[in-house]
Amino acid sequence: MSRKLLDLWVGFFVAFGFAALLFLALKVGNVSSSNFAETYSLTAKFDNIGGLKVRGPVKSAGVVVGRVADIRFDAEKYEAVVTFSIDGRYRFPKDTFASILTSGLLGEQYVGFDVGGDEKMLAPGDIIAKTQSAVVLEKMISQFMFNKAADGPDKK
Repeated sequence: MSRKLLDLWVGFFVAFGFAALLFLALKVGNVSSSNFAETYSLTAKFDNIGGLKVRGPVKSAGVVVGRVADIRFDAEKYEAVVTFSIDGRYRFPKDTFASILTSGLLGEQYVGFDVGGDEKMLAPGDIIAKTQSAVVLEKMISQFMFNKAADGPDKK
């Protein structure tokens, strides 16, 4: 095998290695070619978003239909304002319910869309009126403990 042919094969393998590393980096970072498709934005307001993060998934019926694009705080109403980037292939009724849910017991948090039955669809830029905030595990445990303490040792 000549030196030039050997150098050519080494070059192909090096290029293939870089392409494989780039592919893995994009997969780990939750970036894929489907994220560059046509999208539209929706907004929802929550009292508590828990550990929801930007780029978190938005799911409907267990299928990822979008991502969390932005999270900000409304200083006048003391609410979290979450903006979603929804895949243009999917449309949702006006009475869609947005909930912050958790994957498993202690998994990542995501937004779940429960669709309603309204015939009118949400338009790009609309605000989802019906929301349910995140359930904070520490808050639930403390409420349980304080309720048990309030009952006292007399009640069983």
